[in-house]
Amino acid sequence: MLTANETIATILAVSLGTMITRFTPFLLFPESKEPPKVVSYLGSVLPPAMMGLLVVYCLKGVSLTSAPYGLPELISIAALVLLHKWRHNVLLSIGGATALYMVLVQAVF
Repeated sequence: MLTANETIATILAVSLGTMITRFTPFLLFPESKEPPKVVSYLGSVLPPAMMGLLVVYCLKGVSLTSAPYGLPELISIAALVLLHKWRHNVLLSIGGATALYMVLVQAVF
């Protein structure tokens, strides 16, 4: 159990750390100044790379040799792609595919 002073110190430390990480990019790269090319490059390539990494991580435990042979995952990925092509809404795509996957693994397979 933390004392009141330890709790306050923890909250202040976390708040300060959050503020530093949120405000530093605006101080280093003001709107009036063009960011370095490496920063622009990383800003364009890291989001798709992270999405690919998450897909690989999520599918690493899927067994294609035993039932249900990855069918819930395959159906959910297809639904995700179709939802995103249809509505271009990331929240709907991810939420809909996740809900479908949960229904498939809990009630169908």
